[in-house]
Amino acid sequence: MRIIEPSELIINPDGSIFHLHLKPEHLADTVILVGDPGRVETVSSFFSSIEVSVSNREFMSVTGIYNGKRLTVVSTGIGTDNIDIVVNELDALANINLNTRTVKAEKKKLTLVRLGTSGAIQADIPIESYVMTETSIGFDGLLNFYAGRNEVCDLEMEEAFLAHTQWNAQCAKPYFANSAPRLVNLFADFTIKGVTISAPGFYGPQGRVLRLPLADEHLNDKIETFLYKGRRITNFEMESSAINGLSALLGHDAITICAIIANRVNKGATKDYKPAVKNLIEQTLIRLTK
Repeated sequence: MRIIEPSELIINPDGSIFHLHLKPEHLADTVILVGDPGRVETVSSFFSSIEVSVSNREFMSVTGIYNGKRLTVVSTGIGTDNIDIVVNELDALANINLNTRTVKAEKKKLTLVRLGTSGAIQADIPIESYVMTETSIGFDGLLNFYAGRNEVCDLEMEEAFLAHTQWNAQCAKPYFANSAPRLVNLFADFTIKGVTISAPGFYGPQGRVLRLPLADEHLNDKIETFLYKGRRITNFEMESSAINGLSALLGHDAITICAIIANRVNKGATKDYKPAVKNLIEQTLIRLTK
């Protein structure tokens, strides 16, 4: 049995895991992921009691009770690089014995639900609606560093997209990772099913131009017109692909739901997105605990 080396799994002097500063006993089986540390307070304000609250850098975590069920909420910060840290460390807390540094024989399945904000890239998707990511397209390339990548991705959809966009070979190869079907069914009643792009940046990778021109100024047009088996790409955000992909490889269930706060096609945006996000949080908590 492999003993995981200290350089590969860093444990703090108090027994908590390196970045998140959580201990195994702090983690609930259902975890809500949010980007903004300030949003952790919004989620935990719904809890009837709080068991633990810890923070380190952009990672803030609270575990508490809602509707009789134990939940953890963790802020990830922005980007799939942070998701690589968060999902791997959550899995380590659940499935690695931190004392012996060995993988547990019996694995625990976590439920990971990201709640965020997003921009729609189809004109008919209303602002302040909720898009549930059924499939996430990773422009970030993160999953390509892990063995088994092809086994958890939709390779046919990927190839169709590469051909349609005439993908720039200098960019990371996109990967197409699906959300857990049971979670898609759980949240289907108040959301729009979507195909979501996780971009590795907010500006150029999402087609925004300030001073730097784009390598492919027509990429967003190609994205908007892509159609695969009647499915189209609905929105941009920056985390869902790594959450879906890593969760699938590690045996966890994951999904992302985003409040649409802007429409990139018709150029509209909400004046105040916070009420929509708060409603999204409440609707999600209800369904996770009913």
